[in-house]
Amino acid sequence: MGTRGKRREPSRRNTNALVIGAAATVVAVGAGIGVYAFADGDSEAAADSKPRIKTGPPTSAETRAAAERFLSAWQKGDTAGAAAATDDAPAARTALSALAEDAHLGEMKLTPGTRKGATVPFHVTSKVTYEKTSKPFAYDSRLSVVRDKRTGKVSVDWAPSVVHPDLRDGDRLVTGEAGDPPVKALDRDGGELSVKKYASLGTVVDGLREKYGKKAGGTAGVELRVVRKDSEEASGKKAATTKAQDKNALPDKTLLTLSEGTPGTVKTTLSPSLQAEAEKQVASRKKASVVVVRPSTGEILAVANSSPGFNTAFQGSLAPGSTMKVITSSMLLEKHLAGVDKKHPCPKYFTYGHWKFQNDDKFQIKDGTFKASFAASCNTAFISQAPELEDNSLTLQAQQVFGLGMNNWSIGVSSFDGAVPVQSQAQMGASLIGQGGVRMNPLNMASVAATVKSGTFHQPYLVSPDFDHRTLAKASRTMSAKTVGDLRELMHYTAVAGTAVKPMSGLGADMGAKTGSAEVDGQKEPNGWFTAWRGDLAAAAVVQQGGHGGDSAGPVVRKMLLSGG
Repeated sequence: MGTRGKRREPSRRNTNALVIGAAATVVAVGAGIGVYAFADGDSEAAADSKPRIKTGPPTSAETRAAAERFLSAWQKGDTAGAAAATDDAPAARTALSALAEDAHLGEMKLTPGTRKGATVPFHVTSKVTYEKTSKPFAYDSRLSVVRDKRTGKVSVDWAPSVVHPDLRDGDRLVTGEAGDPPVKALDRDGGELSVKKYASLGTVVDGLREKYGKKAGGTAGVELRVVRKDSEEASGKKAATTKAQDKNALPDKTLLTLSEGTPGTVKTTLSPSLQAEAEKQVASRKKASVVVVRPSTGEILAVANSSPGFNTAFQGSLAPGSTMKVITSSMLLEKHLAGVDKKHPCPKYFTYGHWKFQNDDKFQIKDGTFKASFAASCNTAFISQAPELEDNSLTLQAQQVFGLGMNNWSIGVSSFDGAVPVQSQAQMGASLIGQGGVRMNPLNMASVAATVKSGTFHQPYLVSPDFDHRTLAKASRTMSAKTVGDLRELMHYTAVAGTAVKPMSGLGADMGAKTGSAEVDGQKEPNGWFTAWRGDLAAAAVVQQGGHGGDSAGPVVRKMLLSGG
């Protein structure tokens, strides 16, 4: 964190001085009275005898004063005083007290950085002591200052992340014997999957440890870690909703190892070459995620995210845009509402459920076929069929044929298995083109392309079911050979003559693709999606706020398909 503008204060016995931003806060202590004087001279004079409630955002002086009160008290171990400087004293006092009681943190030193508006970053150095072992522990955090609208009082806006940036509501920092022994995650060839080499795999390795640590033969060490709200080991009680049930839950996270445990070994299906390429692709883009699977088996060969935090590739919940048209097309083909080479409407507009839908740039295809509409990603070609469908038609198709939306995948770590809720009117129409309430991630959409390629759904998995004898999810039915052949033809035509031409150029005959661009409220650019197969590889990527899927996510998928040989 930045420390520009700090001045070195003379050392004083039993006094810890804090300097915030470019202006110093001088604390004069006498007869129990603290007087705060600020360099920029913000002050109030009593203009009249009537108290005035101040409004508006905190001033720079107020921000520094509030941060000073909080950080100074916290550093001295005065948890009650620090908590009183926040807008939620009970929660702050509980969290700060736990640092000593649960996390065993001591010798705290808090060094503020340069203030930015009402936010003050700060650096924490401390020592973790457990039994006879001590280790230094340092990290960066930040706090924000807010004004109470009712009283005008300025205080620190309390959030668990103030204590440590990895904490969310209900999470704790705990030092002690780790509940789960460490694991050594291996790729399919037996090489170690180190987070240092593969930056995206931090949450994956944490998830493998949580699921298999006690099964893989390791022994626990002593660690400082983030224990999540729903973790059973945190409280010693069975949580009402375990993380195995909550597909979006984050695994516990190790922050500092005081003594090493003995790791067990967990072999994954990841390909070292494909994983390396996936890391390379997402590292060069903002908010990109990609997954590669093997259609014939469901093995996950690569997973990567631009951000090493939340695993969007496995746990993301995003509108998939026009990549959803693969599932919708399978339904229309089965219901004889479309045929590959049959005439199909693609007007500029189509109104359904009181919503007026249109195509990108308001294009239309006169006297065109369904194949032409699919390749051009014509929205109205799909929404025009909404009046012929039941509200649950798309939901059932996604569940029964593609294995999506039933929350029953067991890939080896937590995953979100897609959602296609039953909707009506305009929202049902929007779902047909991957908007409305439909939510997916790259794992889901890679599986969709894999199902088209293989002809049947194989639940993706990161750890072989033979390792722990778990049962993989299955689809209740398969598509007919004709429907599978038609879908492959639609996706292949899109790759050679439609919106996916550029990313799929030169990849041979055995391949197909679909682009997608999902509009999101508040974003200037849509999320770009791309899903495709080539041979026995299927991949999907999303680049959030990336624009057109063929331009943003398409090149990522192309590189992955090329890297697979």
